[in-house]
Amino acid sequence: MADLNAAFEAAVAQSKNLSERPDNVTLLSIYALYKQGTVGDNTEKKPSFSDMVGRAKWDAWSKHKGTELDAAKQQYIDLIQSLS
Repeated sequence: MADLNAAFEAAVAQSKNLSERPDNVTLLSIYALYKQGTVGDNTEKKPSFSDMVGRAKWDAWSKHKGTELDAAKQQYIDLIQSLS
């Protein structure tokens, strides 16, 4: 598990230095997997329709409900590696 956490932290650092900015759908996936891997299931209140960015982030994170933290971390690592 320490190896997974170290790889996850390395992927987080790597995500800040990607050669190209990912599209919005990919950015939402990165955000959602990060939140799922660090916090777990989304328990925050759903933002209003007027907060379009917040709503998109909330929806993306909620799609991963039930995903174990370690599985989300591995998916995050795989996604960042595919973008590098």
